[in-house]
Amino acid sequence: MLIRIAGTVNDSIVDGPGIRFTVFTQGCFHNCPGCHNPQTHNPKVGRDVEIDEIIKDIKKNPLLSGVTLSGGEPFEQVPEILELIEKIKELGLDVIIYSGYTYEALISKNNSQINKVLELTDYLIDGKFEIAKKSYSLLFRGSSNQRIIDLNKSRLMNELVETDFSDY
Repeated sequence: MLIRIAGTVNDSIVDGPGIRFTVFTQGCFHNCPGCHNPQTHNPKVGRDVEIDEIIKDIKKNPLLSGVTLSGGEPFEQVPEILELIEKIKELGLDVIIYSGYTYEALISKNNSQINKVLELTDYLIDGKFEIAKKSYSLLFRGSSNQRIIDLNKSRLMNELVETDFSDY
């Protein structure tokens, strides 16, 4: 299966804790003013890549803590990110997704593939970037409205659990 991406970073230390492989998906309709990655908005640019090629690149780095899906908006390509995440989980790596959608908005879509993506994802950093709430002091986020949600603990506790990665 092909996924449209803007690019990848093989060893990021800014897209979540540890050393991460980051996939920047192409296409985003949030168009947040001040977005860090405006070049990822247009879904007609970027390039199509086989998901298996991304997995091969991930396997090349034995030091990875996990994989981060950023954007663009990963949830604009749900079947593709679902397949990618399933293969990442087979490698024993954790998954972080950045999304302009809130967790509640994603759940309210009542989409089985979105629900499966969330079930397989370890952390969701949710919410649109808001330039009025921009802060350089936030870890792995651009604005204070964005949350880091520990989806594993949320499932266990049956309630939304936010984290600051101090227990990572």
